[in-house]
Amino acid sequence: MKILVVNCGSSSLKYQLIDMADESVIAKGLCERIGIEGSKLTHQPAGKDKFVAENPMPDHKVAIQMVMDALQDKEHGVIASTDEISAIGHRVLHGGTTYSESIVVNEDVKKVIRDCFDLGPLHNPANLMGIEACEATMPGKPNVAVWDTGFGMAMPEKAYMYAIPHEYYDKYGLRRYGFHGTSHMFVSGEAIKFGGLDPKSAKVIVCHLGNGASISASIGGKCVDTSMGLTPLEGLIMGTRSGDVDPAVVQYICNKEGKDVNEVLNILNKKSGVLGMSGGVSSDFRDIEAAKKDGNHLAEVALDAFIYRVAKYIGAYTAAMNGVDAIAFTAGVGENDKASRKAICQYLGYLGVKIDDAANDVRGVNAVISSADSKVKVMLIPTNEELAIARETKRLTE
Repeated sequence: MKILVVNCGSSSLKYQLIDMADESVIAKGLCERIGIEGSKLTHQPAGKDKFVAENPMPDHKVAIQMVMDALQDKEHGVIASTDEISAIGHRVLHGGTTYSESIVVNEDVKKVIRDCFDLGPLHNPANLMGIEACEATMPGKPNVAVWDTGFGMAMPEKAYMYAIPHEYYDKYGLRRYGFHGTSHMFVSGEAIKFGGLDPKSAKVIVCHLGNGASISASIGGKCVDTSMGLTPLEGLIMGTRSGDVDPAVVQYICNKEGKDVNEVLNILNKKSGVLGMSGGVSSDFRDIEAAKKDGNHLAEVALDAFIYRVAKYIGAYTAAMNGVDAIAFTAGVGENDKASRKAICQYLGYLGVKIDDAANDVRGVNAVISSADSKVKVMLIPTNEELAIARETKRLTE
């Protein structure tokens, strides 16, 4: 069974073709600058040279057709025809309060994606375009929507309700949804398996740390809390996002700077985080670390604040679950930055967390990085959202 996994942005399309017999990636690639001059496809078949095609892509339908052509190309292709593709799995940002589980796409599902455009204005329209492009290019093939908010929908009311007038929940579905859900679902499940934990009762905290960052707490693989909220702006300090901030900050900046709410929200989303805290050094944590080593005080504060915020959330989620069995680090910073992992865990001595420096000297592979006498198992678990989407697609269509 071969499954095509598609992740559409407003002007991009990432894809992987996965053979579910052994969960190997047969080919992967990226369409860039869709609808923009200079669009191109970069196609990487397993075991073959990378192939780049620079052709106009006015829309996602043309992009999908180019992907199909590349997959079937005599020289660079990996399949004889699209008959070999059993189904298509799509990362879809938002299903609102309607959907919490992955689902085979039908007209009702597409309507919900459309209805949630205002909750996911950058992603949902692109996700729908990707689905409709696949329907047009491969008619009759099942398409599956895997919701980025799905994992967080398991949260209890006490965790997802905001302390605002209830009418706003009734009218608009204003609540905490959580994001990076596919990653949290995958990593929490892999942590349970890799750590030999009880799949029904394991208390796991996943730290998805990168330019976008979030933390989740789960019991037996079911989310009980997660740091992002109505939008990905809530929670941790990130590359350009502020994370948690007093809402009055928005009004204060509006009044002092003569800006409207939308302008200030744009600042909190795109000009804040470690980029803003460091005085504009960078949104890349590697650059912040380098600037800190060069003696840049603001860069040092930004990095320290990020680590501090992560440690605070771990403490809060340990309290929420009345304990923790495992802490798993994942994503760009979590998988690759041993110094940040250690610095975060140095706050957790009260939990009996002990890091093994030699074990922690690793990148991008499944590993236990805590010492044998650590009371909490600390792990590095690389995320694989594409594989998680493929597994969900297989489950629903085979």
